[in-house]
Amino acid sequence: MDNSRQIKDLLYEQVARIGKAASSPKRLELIELLCQGEKTVERLATEASISMKLTSAHLRELRSAHLVETEKQGKNVVYRIANRAVAEFWVSIRSLAEDRLVELQMALAQLTSHPKELTPQDRDSLVNLARKGNVVVLDVRPPSEYEAAHLPYAQSMPIDELKLRLAELPQGKTIVAYCRGPYCLMAVDAVRLLKQHGFDAIHLPEGVAEWGMAPVRAVVG
Repeated sequence: MDNSRQIKDLLYEQVARIGKAASSPKRLELIELLCQGEKTVERLATEASISMKLTSAHLRELRSAHLVETEKQGKNVVYRIANRAVAEFWVSIRSLAEDRLVELQMALAQLTSHPKELTPQDRDSLVNLARKGNVVVLDVRPPSEYEAAHLPYAQSMPIDELKLRLAELPQGKTIVAYCRGPYCLMAVDAVRLLKQHGFDAIHLPEGVAEWGMAPVRAVVG
């Protein structure tokens, strides 16, 4: 085998490390969770519904491919995506799967009894409406994720607080609820609750990763 062939094989082998690291459904979910903001192993294990031992093993694989990084904060070790390209990778691979896989398309249609709610909103129009106060954009994720990054003009109202805070929302205006992305059900549940209480509510399936706003550590230089 000549030298150029060896180099070419090495190049593909290195690129394949990313595919290998992302080959687990749970690792993809962990990437999506980290696109919302940095988290501890304990938090990731809870939100991904897996053991801490398995979560740690998955995170080691992601770290070995330099998709995530860690930082010691007091007694805790927090994980975060390595850079915004990781969020873009997640959105791209998910979008490709949604375009090519009929099974995934069918599963998405079953997320809600109102498939039309999954229709993405025009971003510029939404921002303009929110800036003018014509719509209310609700971020129903946990407060820590909102603080890490959120959509323009969004206000934080976590799903577990929503029912108790309905009086804070204006009547007669459309409420646009979003969470972690199209596979997250918190916004779907929020829209259902809002409609039950007479609000005009829309589910925005996109989140900070889809808007290119996934939080990353600032580089000091």
